[in-house]
Amino acid sequence: MIFRPYYYFDRGCAAYLFGCGTLGTGTVVDARADDIESYITFAEAKGLRLTHIIDTHVHADHRSGGPELARRTGARYCVHESADVTFPFTALHDGDDIELGNTRVKVLHTPGHSPDSVCLVVTDLKRGPEPWFVLTGDTLFVGAVGRPDLPGRARENAAQLYASIHDKLLTLPDDLEIYPGHFSGSVCGTGLSGKPTSTVAFEKRWNPTLSLDRHAFIDSLSEVPPKPAEMERVLAFNRGREEAGARA
Repeated sequence: MIFRPYYYFDRGCAAYLFGCGTLGTGTVVDARADDIESYITFAEAKGLRLTHIIDTHVHADHRSGGPELARRTGARYCVHESADVTFPFTALHDGDDIELGNTRVKVLHTPGHSPDSVCLVVTDLKRGPEPWFVLTGDTLFVGAVGRPDLPGRARENAAQLYASIHDKLLTLPDDLEIYPGHFSGSVCGTGLSGKPTSTVAFEKRWNPTLSLDRHAFIDSLSEVPPKPAEMERVLAFNRGREEAGARA
């Protein structure tokens, strides 16, 4: 498997490019609008044809490069079926399997941070039949979890987030590697580690929020940082509703 993380320290963001080097098919997850050329250049250098461009959710803190990257490469732009966007997209559903040659991606719908949040469990069949890592988007971070308040109804979303993490992510194999959408420097959670990767077992042992019962978990997420700067404008851009003049 070809695997390349992209770390953006200005907002504590991460994007990921990966795929099957043997058959030359790949994807970019959570692409940023200001780095599209980098993804295209790297994919071309590795002989990867990008067939799927995936956003783990509609981002509120930075402009997504997903729709434009999909247009430039002829790939499918993929978001969860519930995503509030006007762009043409391929709908992702809980349990979907995406084939990228010997690389396989299983979609887990994990609402809580946002209604459309998904995590992606990735397997390299050349390595073996067991999954290798999971991209957790803004659902689970190293040392923290996603904030539930951005869409409103914070306590209701926090309850969903608790279920998503405990019923889906923490039931995955302990040795599974975790690659989240953010690390320290992001306002999409509180207490994020500066370390951008982890494992399921490490988070079970050391993530303080995951040891809380459901009620305490919900209460603990009541204190969150200020909302991302220009959140409404960023959301409008990522949903395809920003006016043309504002995009210039």
